[in-house]
Amino acid sequence: MGKPADKQTPDKRPGFFARLKQRLNKGEGLGLRSLNWMSGRGLDAELEEELSDRLLLADVGVETTTRILEGLRTRGACEGGELQNALREELLAILEPCTVPLDISAEHKPFVILMVGVNGSGKTTTIGKLAHRFKGEGRSVLLAAGDTYRAAATEQLQAWGQRNDVPVVSQAPGADPAAVVYDALEAAQARQTDIVLADTAGRLQNQEGLMRELQKVARVAGRLDETSPHEKMLILDAGLGQNAMVQAEQFDAAIGLTGITMTKLDGGGRGGILLAIANKLNIPFRFIGMGEQADDMAPFDAHRFVDALLDFGDEGQLRE
Repeated sequence: MGKPADKQTPDKRPGFFARLKQRLNKGEGLGLRSLNWMSGRGLDAELEEELSDRLLLADVGVETTTRILEGLRTRGACEGGELQNALREELLAILEPCTVPLDISAEHKPFVILMVGVNGSGKTTTIGKLAHRFKGEGRSVLLAAGDTYRAAATEQLQAWGQRNDVPVVSQAPGADPAAVVYDALEAAQARQTDIVLADTAGRLQNQEGLMRELQKVARVAGRLDETSPHEKMLILDAGLGQNAMVQAEQFDAAIGLTGITMTKLDGGGRGGILLAIANKLNIPFRFIGMGEQADDMAPFDAHRFVDALLDFGDEGQLRE
């Protein structure tokens, strides 16, 4: 990928969740407006079948769709606006437990965030966005170019570092990723840096050798601080649908994930995969993102996300 996109003036753009609503529903999101909620229609067999189809098409998955429909049935007779609100409450019941903000503890300096994910998930771009966010909060940041197999990854990370005035620790192509991360942590300790964002190679979840290498990176990070890495964050592409669930399960089994960031919600995905992952794995969602701009990412908020997903509310309700 090339250099990060140029900045745009944030105050001239709608809020993040208002933009998310526009992007999701341009691709129809859950496509529920056409179900004509306000017609006074209750959850009859026909509407239940239509709702089930929409949820499945939106990557919610069979298990989670079944849970949602059973929840609606147990609420008894409700129709129109009541049914609409009941659906919102069912989705929130799944997502709210996963609304856990990333806590950068001052007890750990540097606070080490290990970024993992497959090629093309938006991992390196997400690192750049996080660096921008943390710098804006007044924190010092250092980037570790641990993806030593793809030259463009280091170049892209260096571009983000230059843009945000953040140092980048890197080595020659093909170097040991664990060694790069170790050097970065040593540098961060010497400089009293607040946060280290460590990139890793884009691993395919079915390649055991690469997963073992990722485990090695995590172990080496613990040599200078036994509690490190403090966050093991998986970056997932929302457009992958149920394949994103497979990735989450495999990475969690390999290193024990502590957080997930979902990217590319402006792509082909309709957002329902977050519900499927939350229902099955209950791993906190830290951030969600779309686009290339630094402000095209926000902390996950279940209420705003569900309203964007269902095409509820207006700009005022979804404003940052």
